[in-house]
Formats: sequence, C-alpha cells, structure tokens
Amino acid sequence: MTDATPALASFHAPSPGTAAQPLGVADWLRLPGSGGDVLQQLLDLRQRVEASMPGHAWIHICPPEPWRAQLATLMQRLREAGDSDPAMLHQRYPLLGVPFAVKDNIDVAGAPTTAACPAFSHVAQRSATAVQRLLDAGAVWVGKTNLDQFATGLVGTRSPYGRPASVADATRISGGSSSGSAIAVASGLVAFALGTDTAGSGRVPAGFNGLVGLKPTPGRVSTAGVLPACRTLDCVSIFARDVADAAHVLAVIEGPDAADAYSHFVPGPARLAPPAGSAALRVGVPTQAVVDASCGYDAAWQQALQRLPAQALQAVPLDFAPLHAVAALLYEGPWVAERHAVVQQLLQEQPEAFDPTVARVISRAVGMSATDTFKAQYRLREMQARLATIWQQVDVLMVPTAPLHPTFEQVDADPVGVNSQLGLYTNFVNLLGWSALAVPGGRTATGLPFGVTFIGPAAADAALVELGRQWCGAGTAQPAALLSPAVTPTLPVAVVGAHLSGLPLNGQLTERGARLLQATRTAPHYRLYALPGTQPPKPGLQRVAEGGASLTVEVWAMPIEAVGSFLALIPPPLGLGSIQLEDGSHVHGFLCEAHALVNATDITHHGGWRAYLKHLQQSSS
Repeated sequence: MTDATPALASFHAPSPGTAAQPLGVADWLRLPGSGGDVLQQLLDLRQRVEASMPGHAWIHICPPEPWRAQLATLMQRLREAGDSDPAMLHQRYPLLGVPFAVKDNIDVAGAPTTAACPAFSHVAQRSATAVQRLLDAGAVWVGKTNLDQFATGLVGTRSPYGRPASVADATRISGGSSSGSAIAVASGLVAFALGTDTAGSGRVPAGFNGLVGLKPTPGRVSTAGVLPACRTLDCVSIFARDVADAAHVLAVIEGPDAADAYSHFVPGPARLAPPAGSAALRVGVPTQAVVDASCGYDAAWQQALQRLPAQALQAVPLDFAPLHAVAALLYEGPWVAERHAVVQQLLQEQPEAFDPTVARVISRAVGMSATDTFKAQYRLREMQARLATIWQQVDVLMVPTAPLHPTFEQVDADPVGVNSQLGLYTNFVNLLGWSALAVPGGRTATGLPFGVTFIGPAAADAALVELGRQWCGAGTAQPAALLSPAVTPTLPVAVVGAHLSGLPLNGQLTERGARLLQATRTAPHYRLYALPGTQPPKPGLQRVAEGGASLTVEVWAMPIEAVGSFLALIPPPLGLGSIQLEDGSHVHGFLCEAHALVNATDITHHGGWRAYLKHLQQSSS
C-alpha cells in the first residue's frame, strides 16, 4: 500500500473509466489482501456520494476534516498490521475500510442528529454504541441518511429533506422510515447501512429496493445513542446487499451494553431444526395472504410459495388474525405515547416544525391515560403467551415483506391509510419480541422488487441468517473473512499482552472460538509492568489506588464452554480478575499478583503492551 498523504490532501474526481461497481462487505475486505487500493476506492466513492447531492437519500455527509481523519486512521491500521497478513488484519478490524451510512436518528460523535426535523437538530457528543463498534472494527462512516420524521412512518415521504423513491421505479416510494439508508445501499454508495426498526422500518425499505433487511431480536443490539421512537420496541437494523454481509455486521455490533437499559443479548441456535421424523422445516404462511395484484405482488407471492418444497420447506397455512390484533396495538394503542415522550416539549412549543402526518400520529397520545397503558400491557402479555404456542405448530413464519408497493400519488391521497397497510406483516414482530430477516423474493412482471420476510422467535437471529442464505441460493457456508452472529453464550475477557491479536498467544483465544469484540482502554486506574524472565514476554497489569493510567486492551468474547480450558493455560503470577474499562463497565481480564512486580519494569507511560514492543524494536534497530 502506498503512502496516503498526497491523496489525503484533497478530494478528486474518479479516474476516467473507473467502474462504479457496487462492492459488498466481503468485496471491500478482500481489497487489502488482493493488493487493491482501498484508499482510491473510498475517494472515488466519496465523489459519487457528493455527486448524488443534493439528493433525497442523504441529510448530512461526513465533512472533509473528519473524512480525512478516518482515511488517515485506516492507512495507519493497514501499515501497522501489514498487507501480507489479511487474516490477522480482519481479526483485529473485521470491517476495515468498509464504508457505511447511518440513519439520522442514530448518533455519530461530532455530527448533527436531526431525526428529519431541523428544529430538533443537535450535535451528538458521542457515537451510539452500534456506531462506535463499527468504527472500532475499522468501518468508514460516509454520512447520515434521510428518514420519516422521528422514525414515524413506513413510507419514507415524511421528511423536509426530500422523498426518496425506490431505485426500481421513480414513481414509487422507497419505504420508510429508514428510507435513505436503503437507497444508499441499493444505489451502491455504501456497502451497508444502519437503520432502525420499530414497526417494520428496517424491512419494508429492503423489500422495495431489492435488499436484505436484518431486524435483530429486541435487545440483541444496543440502542444506546439511538433517538427512541418506541424505546421498549426499537431495534437497530442492517441493510445490505446479501445475507452474509448483514450477518457479518450484526456479529460486530451485537452484544450486551451497560449503557442500554433494554439491552438483552441471548445468542440463540445456529439453525432451525425440523420436528422429529421430518426432513422439512415447517414454514407458517398466511392462510389468505393480502397482496396487491395491481403491482404484481400476488403472482410474486405465489412464486415464492412454489419455491418452498425445493428447499425442504413445507408451507403450513396459519390464521394470522391474532398477529394482526397484536399489530393494531402499536398505533391504535398507548405505545404511541412513547413517541410523544421524546418530542413532547417541541410539539408543544413548535408544532409547525413537524410533518403534519407525524404530528397527527404522535398527538394521539394526548388523549390516552395511564389506565389505557396498563390495559394494553395486560392485553399484550395475554397475546404474547397465546402466540408463543405458534412455535409448536411451525418452525418459522414467511410473509410478504409488504402487501403492496404504493406510488407517491397513492400515499399523498391517503397517507395514514397506506402507511397502515404497509405494516400488515411487520407491526406485530417487535411487540412479540421476535426476530426477522427480509430477503429478496424475486421481481414482478414489470420489474418491481418483491420481498419476503422470515420471522422467528426471540434469539433466532443466527438461524434466520442460515435460512436466508439458503433461500438466496448462497448455501450455508459463510464466506471467508465474514463472521456469523453468536450462537453460544460467551464471557467477555480483556487481554493486555501476549494474547493481543497478532501476538504469540493469540491462538489460545482463536482456537477456542473467541471473537474480538473491541479494542479499547481501561479506566485510568492501572499500571503496566514488563515481567522479567517470561517466555514469550508478558506484561503484568495491576490496579492502583493512585497514579494509575488508562491502558490499551482488547476485549474478546470467549465461549463459556471454553473458559475452563483457557484458565488452565494461564501461568502464575497471572490470573483472571475484574478489569474496569474506560466506559465504566467491568469485564474479566488478566491481572498480576503484586509480589511478581517488585523487580518488574514499569512501562505504564507507553500506554500499552503493543506500544512497548514497538519501542523495543525501534531501540534495537
């Protein structure tokens, strides 16, 4: 890789003849190992994004200074890791150089968050947990994308920043609320994008633009730093060009987060299992699916049903009326008050700042009482218990992602009614705590994308990914360098020395299936020492009452079943204890017995073991 300094000095137009071929996550990750110029690809991509402005997909793109800073960090990481070892590179930075977009109700530090309401705009002080995990993994943030204002809508038309259209038909809506995120991916401007999903906002736009929309189980991905729509239901969702890419991103951003009171991470099964004595998974489908004939969705749905037997999937007709009854609670019940809680003051003081339809929807909360809320909660609990038995009848559900693909004219004529129709097969999922994966389901006779969504119980995310790859014809083997969502319980373990990625003992982690969660720092309460006579060389970390510093560490997710064998390898005077990280959370990690530090060299001022090793190398050269 050549020195990046000249290229960072200014942005330039793509070279004549440069092909603007859409690159997925796996494509971007292959570039360093193949000798591809990641920097040039990013600069060309930046020009294409700028050329799309003003457009309806973007609200804000990364300004020049932070963009240059991201590229400089990328080049530094490439130089540190070395282009000759892509496996180690991807281990440390599983999204190194991969460009992504963020829905503008998700915070990116230093960038404005508008939620498609200029009067609400404010500069975020820190990034949302999901965004920070992407940045720590080496991903490159390109910009913030358009949405239905305050994530209230499934249409993508309720924004002062424009009304994105489907990439397949300029007369038809993009779907919302994550409209811009879907368009940014479908247009080939980024490899993936984050959206949010409360009622289907991470699925409907995927269906309308021929994409994969992965909606995790509520709580699997942190929503810290996400402006709530309905805080008890919200999910961070992922738009990607294929299932493997979406799964890789989920593997990076999933996991518990102390900053999110609704965080609830449960890995779940690797695949769905058919009942005993059967070779086919039971796929619950609506007895009489509601799909629009005028746009060709009726024929496309029938074709999707006909594909099931060839993939060892057995259609089981189900009455969806109970599911639709749950869905009605979302906007007809008191959950709309969750939206009101976020914008109450602004709505009172500046009602003109709101999209009229958004204001109309949210204002329904004013007439609701605490009694209404509790009655609805009781009703939902009853329905949750009743509908949990559905998984005894079927192994997974398959539905049309949306029953129709409206034109802008249809939405303008009936904005609330059309929006309600779009949520027919999406609104109930988060209320029930379930997982979902929207995938392409073919095209209509007129070329419109048609999508289907597989819905599973809570924690079935990894299993849906496996099924989605099968459905899309990719088999079940994950491509090289791409991760899969976790399927076994893990224990976060902080390592500070020879177990760091690329160092001699890192194999003790990887051979047990451990996965790098983040490169971070400790709280400023520690000192680091070079232990004498250790082979390979190792440091000792000690917590101190005074004079401590913040030191670099890596946190790895160790499968619980492998923790015992890992502990058996740790020699004295080292052991696992509790380490406080810079965000205040605690994880298990390597600490050293005090007696072993008496004759050890204090290397705290280097900031970490890797920096100390670099110092030794420079001193000896």
